[in-house]
Amino acid sequence: MAVTTSDVIGFIERLEDDSSKLYYEMAEKYPCQKDIFLKYAEECEKSKILVTRTYQETITDALEACFSFKGLELEEHKIEIYVPKKTSFAEDLKRAIGMEEKAIKFYEEVIECSRGLLATIPNAFKKAAKIRSRRTLELEKLKNTSII
Repeated sequence: MAVTTSDVIGFIERLEDDSSKLYYEMAEKYPCQKDIFLKYAEECEKSKILVTRTYQETITDALEACFSFKGLELEEHKIEIYVPKKTSFAEDLKRAIGMEEKAIKFYEEVIECSRGLLATIPNAFKKAAKIRSRRTLELEKLKNTSII
């Protein structure tokens, strides 16, 4: 089955919503790192708005009806996003980093597949991937942080 732009946008909306929820849960679980996790949750929400708004402003019925993301399998990119209650800070960081890395791979594949669309759409995907790449680096640095 062909994956449409609308399918990809719906997937991204769920991905960003779930990611935001993960960071809200981490903010609650780790009050000493609350500000950074709340910032990440807000970034997820902004990325969702950016991608959705770009899609709504750019896409036409003709493009949507004729364009598909050939070779993209959304099922391969599903990410289980949750924060177990009885895990350590290091384990939760590892889980968040893994989620970010999988999301980046998804965005990279979508960017590659969408090169045939107007540049505004892949550019929105690139911005979201860039935010996630920066966030991954910041999460890596948090591994060296003690929580008190």
